[in-house]
Amino acid sequence: MATLLLMQNRGRVTAAELAAELEVSVATARRDLEALSTAGIPVYSLPGRGGGWELVGGARTNLSGLTAPEAQALFLLLGPAATAAPGVRSALRKLLRALPETFRTEAEAAADAVVIDPVGWGGQGTAAPPLVERLQRAVVRRERVELVYERAGERSRRRVDPWGLVDKDALWYLIAGTDRGQRTFRVDRIVEATGIGETFERPADFELSAAWEQVVDEVEQHRATTSATVLISERLAPILQHQQGRHCVVDGPIGDGRVQVRITAPTPLMVAQQLAGWGSAVDVVEPPSVRDELGRLGSELVERYR
Repeated sequence: MATLLLMQNRGRVTAAELAAELEVSVATARRDLEALSTAGIPVYSLPGRGGGWELVGGARTNLSGLTAPEAQALFLLLGPAATAAPGVRSALRKLLRALPETFRTEAEAAADAVVIDPVGWGGQGTAAPPLVERLQRAVVRRERVELVYERAGERSRRRVDPWGLVDKDALWYLIAGTDRGQRTFRVDRIVEATGIGETFERPADFELSAAWEQVVDEVEQHRATTSATVLISERLAPILQHQQGRHCVVDGPIGDGRVQVRITAPTPLMVAQQLAGWGSAVDVVEPPSVRDELGRLGSELVERYR
């Protein structure tokens, strides 16, 4: 798809040019071009100096018909997946390079607007707060906004530069620049978000995922922590590790096809809640408090569905 978009936007291209743009070898680029032709896409090659590959008769793919808002919406969806999967990240970069320059900048901003952190802090997240969409637009458009923010029953007004949003287990956070430096706001505490007709430049060295890692580090340094030692099969361990992220540390194999891992959360109940869905696939070795909470959760389920 990226090859096709580049051919539409650039006209005639060589295999070497495609290889440079898409970060692949020349042989791979040539193979992709030949595959398009084999698949029935009307592409042909022109040999000799000044030659290259072209689409016959200006043929086009429907993806190039995206409007700027549609491209932003697409990359708002794809961007968070790219933070977790290197393959998606690579594909995303290629598609971004292939987009028309007229709205490539905002599409790039959309791809970097949201980070998803699936491991919660124990809050009860539900549907996305109403202002998430408004704040996404502000992040993408680099639009300075005035927030009405409520905390501990008191409201305040703050002018901020929205740098990015984080979905942490259905609780949303805004990372923004302020006159006091970088700050983090819970979106469900934002009562209003109004544009003030000004734009901003995000710091060149700002990376949303790294900024969020720093926020999480600072928060969790001040939280009580329960650590549970868990045994799980080597086959399932990567899935548990992906699910729990930084809260799952693999200690190593124990010699019977299982590995020992440590799961951390603020309370024994929260550790148990994270593991309950795994059923008999996990064996909690310690502490007893987590085993007790798992037993209680299991008894409640048996009682309810008996």
